[in-house]
Amino acid sequence: MEEKDTQLNQNEQVVEGTKSSVEHSDDIQNNIQPNNENEEKKVEDEYDDEKGYKEFVDSLPAKWYALHTFSGYENVAKENLETVIEKFNLQDRIFDIVIPTEEVVEEKNGKKKLVERKSMPCYILVKIKYADDLWHNITRTRGITGFVGPNGRPLALTDEDIRRLKLEKIKVDIDLNVGDKVEIIDGALNGQVGVVTAFDKETGHVSVNVEMFNRETPVELELSQVRRINA
Repeated sequence: MEEKDTQLNQNEQVVEGTKSSVEHSDDIQNNIQPNNENEEKKVEDEYDDEKGYKEFVDSLPAKWYALHTFSGYENVAKENLETVIEKFNLQDRIFDIVIPTEEVVEEKNGKKKLVERKSMPCYILVKIKYADDLWHNITRTRGITGFVGPNGRPLALTDEDIRRLKLEKIKVDIDLNVGDKVEIIDGALNGQVGVVTAFDKETGHVSVNVEMFNRETPVELELSQVRRINA
């Protein structure tokens, strides 16, 4: 009987401990979100009706912003934000969600291989038409702790950030043919030479066979990552 009572007490302690952890997590989430309800009302009060406010939002430019996530929650945050978009019909406000990644060469057990990894752990990037009415939709999404910016306020990425992170397709006018030799000028394979096997100027992608790890390896690149080597 004493053993049974002891087990029940231990179970109650575990439940209470779990509950405290969840409440503490919620407190952290609430503390990092500034109270901007008054700001939201102020913006919407400037317009006489919903139509006027919608016209204001439609006129906003779409910009890229960085969102901070809990460690290891990048994929969860992205999936949950996609659910929020569907639930609140925000397709005309939130256009793209990106988890920044990069390709790197790793060596394991004496073998090298090309792998993709997160280049900015704990961050996701979103392209949105931001106004204060979106604040709670985004920052209350599970896995997201807030916007990156001064005092947690949204700060749009610069054009340089967008280019560096390859968030927008860069149109490249390059004269290429299947069988051409090219040099890779950006990324993990910078400096490698390969042969073009396929390319698509519309999508901006090129397929290249590269001599890597003592064998020919096909890689997919952006047209902006290669330059044609004159024969």
